[in-house]
Amino acid sequence: MSRCPPFESLPNTRDLGGMSAVGGRTVRPGLLIRSGNLAAASAHDREVLADLVGTVVDFRSDKERAELPDPAIPGVRTVVLPIIEDLSAGVTRDAASDREALRILMESPAFAKGYMCRTYEGFVTSSAALAGYGAFVRLLLEGGGRATLWHCTAGKDRAGFASVIVEELLGVDREAIRADYLASNHHLGGGIARLTEDALAAHGMSGPDAEEALLYMFTAQADYLDAAYRAANERWGSFGGFLRDGLGIGEEQRDRLRRLYLTEGV
Repeated sequence: MSRCPPFESLPNTRDLGGMSAVGGRTVRPGLLIRSGNLAAASAHDREVLADLVGTVVDFRSDKERAELPDPAIPGVRTVVLPIIEDLSAGVTRDAASDREALRILMESPAFAKGYMCRTYEGFVTSSAALAGYGAFVRLLLEGGGRATLWHCTAGKDRAGFASVIVEELLGVDREAIRADYLASNHHLGGGIARLTEDALAAHGMSGPDAEEALLYMFTAQADYLDAAYRAANERWGSFGGFLRDGLGIGEEQRDRLRRLYLTEGV
């Protein structure tokens, strides 16, 4: 399982270091960090980020970044790689998408769940996602002595799936990948409850169907990850085919990633 560095105000920021990978090796600590947006970073958090991170990869849309910009951190470069071209309720978190969330809420929990599954299918099929995730992995291939941190808004969907890609490439067991993906629900627990309460109040909604629909939008779900794996199988033949043919990451690049980010075998 990924580990939480010593941040005060970034609850879903986690270091992949220590995860078990292929060949009895483990992910090197302090190099691969997943996160939600950094707007709430305290002064202490910014100091930790400045010491640890060399590159921040921001998967958010232009509107999201304008509404909640990351803090400027001396010595840290930012690379913007939007994964979703259009506004997506429950995934992008700009004001316009929040309004769109009401439509999903009014349809039904089943509609909300299906909507999120289709979003994850898009992570392995849409041109924006293929370009963004491919560029992200190629950036990791550059290596360097400091960490790469990647994030979206909450860190569960776009950044969560980026973590799945990295962990698959490093040979992490799929059950461990799934557990790490779902761990966002634990790390975001209080925030998910607040988001749900705020959305219900803002739209004057109540009742179990509305609450269930919002939870589908605001939480990580195993069914979403399964939808992405199925779509990869259907479009690319396998998840490995998605990595190779969809993202353009072949065996040579995979092996380099493992040399860069895994400990030596025993």
